[in-house]
Amino acid sequence: MQQRNATAAIIGAGDFIGSAIAKKFAREGYTVFAGRRTADKLAPLVQSIEAEGGRCVGHALDARKEEDLTQFLKAADDMAPLEVCVFNPGANVNFPILETTERVFRKVWEMACYGGFLAGREAARLMLPHGKGTILFTGATASLRGGIGYAAFASAKFGLRAVAQSMARELGPKNIHVAHLIIDAGVDTAFVRERIKARGGEEAVAKLEPDQLMHPDSVANAYWNLHAQTRDGWTFELDLRPYRETW
Repeated sequence: MQQRNATAAIIGAGDFIGSAIAKKFAREGYTVFAGRRTADKLAPLVQSIEAEGGRCVGHALDARKEEDLTQFLKAADDMAPLEVCVFNPGANVNFPILETTERVFRKVWEMACYGGFLAGREAARLMLPHGKGTILFTGATASLRGGIGYAAFASAKFGLRAVAQSMARELGPKNIHVAHLIIDAGVDTAFVRERIKARGGEEAVAKLEPDQLMHPDSVANAYWNLHAQTRDGWTFELDLRPYRETW
């Protein structure tokens, strides 16, 4: 593995998509800065990357706090020029509208939209002096349409998409590639399989066909491919879904 003099920051380096993205960029030679709410939960990711000969630094991070994001991204840039920033927190919650409290709505917005603004702004601030960079935002089906029980989540994801679109228009001419990915599918995780089981029982899980759920590594490859694009053919928005997904 040939190491690059560059860092990739993954904000929301969870156990599935976030970890897969971190591993992919580490395999491509980037020093990865991985952030999530609980630092202890990053230990398996750091160990896995280091076992393959890569470099990974784990940080506790609250994506809703400006000082946390600023310090996290600056630490990455201090180690080596920040070249990639991925904003990938979750916040997918479902509440009927009359049960959606002010606190729930505000926290979901802070995590999925406000945090994206902070991350994108601070990443751009660090990348502009280097003359290049890639900023990638994780969206969802809710980025395009609201669903029953998803008023908080959809409004935040709609907002994040607008932030990404505005940034892409402003920063593209300055050689910073901003892209928004719509992950329009269930990802193959224990959590998703449990939700399918809760809705339809063991039979629903048993009926899942191969590749009907999206593999985290497939998502990570899409992020890498966006970053690797030449600037004469940059993608802003990428829809990603399995072959069986209805849309």
